[in-house]
Amino acid sequence: MTKKKSAAADPAVENELEGVPEHMKDDTPDVTDAADAKIAALEEALAAAQQEVLYAQAETQNVRRRMEKEAQDARAYAATGFARDVLSVSDNLSRALEAIPAEMRESETMKPLVIGLEATGRELDSVFTKNGITRIAAMGMPLDPNQHQAMVEIPSADVEPGIIVAEMQAGYMIKDRLLRPALVGVAKAAE
Repeated sequence: MTKKKSAAADPAVENELEGVPEHMKDDTPDVTDAADAKIAALEEALAAAQQEVLYAQAETQNVRRRMEKEAQDARAYAATGFARDVLSVSDNLSRALEAIPAEMRESETMKPLVIGLEATGRELDSVFTKNGITRIAAMGMPLDPNQHQAMVEIPSADVEPGIIVAEMQAGYMIKDRLLRPALVGVAKAAE
């Protein structure tokens, strides 16, 4: 009956119910409450769907950015394995040039060979530079574990401890990544 009184007290509801039999008028507030509940549920579902769409869009954008970064890295560092292999060729060429004695360098029969080997070394360095491969500075630098690998400690009274005094093998970077650490000898306090 309370529902009937509230419906009868509202003139707008009373106008809508004009011509409706009395036994059906009692159900009207229940229908209105059910409709309000259904609207509220639909609004909640809509809000949840909108939130899910926003999350999906954000995730899609993150995936796209990640894929673009991975593609850039793949292009930039695709030759890393090949570059490591070619470094050993460069090392051997440098060792061969260093092993040629001065008198053989001046010999007319060996001079063309030495000039050819030196030109090959310069060309190899040029190819490294074109591809973003750079030599790591080592001699006289403080030991940096991100770029240098200490192989021995050498007692020295002339140099501060922790400074590189010998380089056994050159280190290289490819763009901003370590390709191969420099193998070095580090000064330690003299005994």
